[in-house]
Amino acid sequence: MKLLDTSAKGVYIIAVTPFTEQGELDLASVPTLIDFYLDAGADGITILGVLGEAPKLTADESRRFVKQVIDSVAGRVPVIVGVSSAGLAALGELARSSMAAGAAGVMVAPVPSVRTDDQIFDYFKQVAETLGDIPFVLQDHPQSTGVQMSTSVILRILKATPSCVMVKHEEFPGLAKLSALRAAGERGEINRVSILSGNGGLFLPEELERGADGAMTGFAFPEMMIGVYRAHAAGNAARARDLFDAYLPIARYEQQPGIGLAIRKHILARRGAIASAALRKPGPKLSASDLAEIDVMLERQSQRLKDLG
Repeated sequence: MKLLDTSAKGVYIIAVTPFTEQGELDLASVPTLIDFYLDAGADGITILGVLGEAPKLTADESRRFVKQVIDSVAGRVPVIVGVSSAGLAALGELARSSMAAGAAGVMVAPVPSVRTDDQIFDYFKQVAETLGDIPFVLQDHPQSTGVQMSTSVILRILKATPSCVMVKHEEFPGLAKLSALRAAGERGEINRVSILSGNGGLFLPEELERGADGAMTGFAFPEMMIGVYRAHAAGNAARARDLFDAYLPIARYEQQPGIGLAIRKHILARRGAIASAALRKPGPKLSASDLAEIDVMLERQSQRLKDLG
């Protein structure tokens, strides 16, 4: 498998981690899930992300899940593994085992304890030293980490660590930061890196117009993000926005804090991508009202797609 580099583009789906109703890791659902994403047209798969329930897995489960995903992908697209950890020893161990299994690169978010620009910069310098020549994605997701990374500190990291080949842009709101990172590259302050956006694709048309190379996020309808990206890449911005608008109500509903992942897994299970919608404990459960709302939204979603043609 080709290693991840700065030319990466397209839609890298953040995969859910399937569990059984009893809370066991459901490796049997992985091939079906991967085929679901790849049949939709995903350009890459990212696992053990923020909504991949990574902290709920043991180290052994993480390794087995990574291997099963990479075996199921079978070289069709790159696989990126989230290796964020409270300690660099565990981070490095999972990174090395993932690369040995065939991953294209890894993804790292800052630990919550870093606060100042200098602390953030020093942390990622240590990450790069720990990873050696393993290419990595810098994940900027302050909603989950509590770490606010300024544009200036991200530029410092990119200048000092060539092994950081991608920024996963998820600050919310963050369009101005995306524009600033792209402008710095155009001025020659940094070498151009890949920038993929997140947040469930809620701002995907605007992010693509501001220079994002695609998306790295999850959604129960990955075909929306893939269709928007492809329409935009073909120069048809109007089609990209029409397609985005058709899915916006359900994308908005799925992005609810707290229960968003439960909604996503419920829809994925209904679509046959995974056997069970279960989250590993601790995790929320959908109420009868939630389930009724989802039924209405899916019915209306089907009609909107017919109207769009």
